[in-house]
Amino acid sequence: MKLLKYIVPILFVTTFVSCSSDDDDNTTDPVSEVEGLNLVQQISNDTHTIELFTKNGELEQGYNEITTRIKDKTSNEFVENAMFMWMPMMRMTEMSHSCPKSELLKVTGKETIYSGYIIFQMAENADEGWDLTFNYTINGEDFEAVGDISVPASDKQMVTTFTGIDQVKYILAFVAPTSPEVAINDMTIGLYKMENMMSFPAIENYKVMLDPRMPSMGNHTSPNNEDLMYNAASKMYDGKLSLTMTGYWKLNLMLQNENGEVLKGEEVTDENESSSLYLEIEF
Repeated sequence: MKLLKYIVPILFVTTFVSCSSDDDDNTTDPVSEVEGLNLVQQISNDTHTIELFTKNGELEQGYNEITTRIKDKTSNEFVENAMFMWMPMMRMTEMSHSCPKSELLKVTGKETIYSGYIIFQMAENADEGWDLTFNYTINGEDFEAVGDISVPASDKQMVTTFTGIDQVKYILAFVAPTSPEVAINDMTIGLYKMENMMSFPAIENYKVMLDPRMPSMGNHTSPNNEDLMYNAASKMYDGKLSLTMTGYWKLNLMLQNENGEVLKGEEVTDENESSSLYLEIEF
């Protein structure tokens, strides 16, 4: 009888621990959801705090892939069922305007994080800067949160705004490769038109001709580059960028519409060292 007295409590403890472990496996780990990302800042209202993440923990002039999540201030837990919209605005001294952006959507396979991109075509300055508004719905209730964000100038020309010979104002932005290598790299750019101060739809079925050059090395080019063509799935332009050595490269471009007409940019020749339409990288 004494043996049974000690066996029963041991069995009870073992069963209890096993059930607790199963419950933990079914809960969302808020740390792992943003693993590999760095917090940029928080934007709050009376009810929620919205966290902004990027890979390097910063926003910059040009293309930015941004991850967000919402924390409930009362429960201190992250929201899993929000419907999100966002609107970046550049507040200038005499006007305000937005910029190209994607939808902000729930990340597949995740419970608490939402992702999208914003292309800031301008950098902040001493008198003008960006803010970001979130409008979102949780369980049928609408909320808004607004905050100033910092968008410093990029070291290289990663985005350019220009007017084509068709008198349309375009925005062209470097997207990838994010880590260039001495190799043939997959290259991606975004191309948009300024419909008005608030609308920047993606341009479809154009062609962006590519001629990378190294000005410090006799302006030589590289073999096996491929012009950038429209990708209907991503709504961006994909091509191949051949980089034969490390250093500074000017990516000379020519924008061609669906009729084969060059809207902006010039061919690089012995007499013309660069195009008026270009992007820059250095690695």
